[in-house]
Amino acid sequence: MKPFELKPPIKDYIWGGTRLREEYGKVSELERLAESWELSCHKDGQSVIASGEFAGMTLAEFAKAHPEALGENCRSFENFPVLIKLIDARDNLSVQVHPDDEYALRVEGEYGKTEMWYIVDCEEGAQLIYGFKNRISREDFRRAIEENTLLDCVNSVPVKKGDVFFIQSGTLHAIGKGILIAEIQQNSNTTYRVYDYGRVGADGKPRQLHVDKALEVTSIEPPAAAVKNFAADTSVSSQEYIAGCRYFSVDKLECRGEAKVEVPERSFLHLLVISGEGTAEFAGSSISLRKGTSVFVPAGSEAFSIKGNSSMIVTTIPDNKEDKSL
Repeated sequence: MKPFELKPPIKDYIWGGTRLREEYGKVSELERLAESWELSCHKDGQSVIASGEFAGMTLAEFAKAHPEALGENCRSFENFPVLIKLIDARDNLSVQVHPDDEYALRVEGEYGKTEMWYIVDCEEGAQLIYGFKNRISREDFRRAIEENTLLDCVNSVPVKKGDVFFIQSGTLHAIGKGILIAEIQQNSNTTYRVYDYGRVGADGKPRQLHVDKALEVTSIEPPAAAVKNFAADTSVSSQEYIAGCRYFSVDKLECRGEAKVEVPERSFLHLLVISGEGTAEFAGSSISLRKGTSVFVPAGSEAFSIKGNSSMIVTTIPDNKEDKSL
């Protein structure tokens, strides 16, 4: 079974920009391209196979017909475990939080969401919100939302290319304007919004907030994990683990001339090219790589070579089901 490219569904949220079209080759008639769901079996947007013998099938259809291509590590999950996105924030995203599995399954009927962000690019001075500055009571959290002082309580973090943030479920967060990220997350679309800068939706009404649910699931402690930077070493090829949990394991791959990539026996491998260009050469086939290329490699495939100069995010499903975080 040969590796294949994926075509993502596109989301046009009000804060989105145009870089995914202009720089990453995403095709859509939508004016704003806020998110491209590069690897998705979620009902709210499914990736479509764009090349090879399964072209035209959704990834979900392929996964159902060929579970062996996902690998044994996926069998421990009820649903496809991971969702991968490119996100272009022309404006600030809402301040929000995701529930954990227990709460989300009980209240929403789907799993919760832990995720990680890799800062692909950002404008000078760009910031994002990552938890609270200090411990806060739930009463003060509600009061800050009601009195419009929430931004005084949050931890605003300056960002630079190559920064990695691990967003455990329950962590208050928001991507700031001028940031483009690769997001690797649990396969969930449950989000509780608590602050939205007074914006209105297409219907002219303020966008819905989910304050009561957010108060139940948000961690009131500042995040413990440190932010790490994985800026490219442009002189050598390398592959380095950057973050993960029981749902996903993520590496940063740098190809400078040529790099060899091993494919796990028990997991598929996903490549997302974030800069540069080149070619992935597999046994009996090859795929051209450019910014925005998304490639699914079936579990147990032979090791393959990447040639050219490029940077990419590599995602697999781990054997170890213990959270590793950063």
